[in-house]
Amino acid sequence: MEISQSCTAAALAAAAAEANAIGVPMNVAIMDAGANLKAFLRMDGALLGSLDIALRKARTAALFGMNTEAVGEFCKPGGTSPGLDTTNGGLVVFAGGIPLRDGDGQLIGAVGVSGGSVRQDEQVASAAAAAAQEVRERCGNDDGQPSRAMGKNPRYRSCRGSPDHDGAARLRTGTRIRRGREPSYGRAQLRRVAGWNRQSV
Repeated sequence: MEISQSCTAAALAAAAAEANAIGVPMNVAIMDAGANLKAFLRMDGALLGSLDIALRKARTAALFGMNTEAVGEFCKPGGTSPGLDTTNGGLVVFAGGIPLRDGDGQLIGAVGVSGGSVRQDEQVASAAAAAAQEVRERCGNDDGQPSRAMGKNPRYRSCRGSPDHDGAARLRTGTRIRRGREPSYGRAQLRRVAGWNRQSV
């Protein structure tokens, strides 16, 4: 299954919102499960040298289905796979790349972020991943049907056919991310950053 446009738009918008909140312009890459580029955001003022790093972080996370820093554990001194980071055209094996999965745990893509410190990159990538997950939980899989993990819980209904089925508009304010921060992703900001338009759906 491929990452949907709605998940992609929400992830980019959340990443931009988090980057603005910490005052660090970022490069943000979204790739599908095959490590093909789905979308890219270079914020005003983001370091040009970080553009390729963001792409490689997303690609690394997609290829291995794990966070980039977890891949780094295999190729660090004393690790089980020295030289792993030189394979596949060159990997980036520090934090800032996170795989994205559907409600059934299947890999659908990855996000890679670069432009700040490693900790800041990871923080922004985590916000993007949390936003994509929020859309998936509310809107189900790309075929418009709830995932198996959702079961028959009425909280998870298909978003297809509803005026805001693109998911970006259904992203609730204050999504909790891994580090406990609760950034606010308002509709106005989603419209401005992701280009969301209610009349176009």
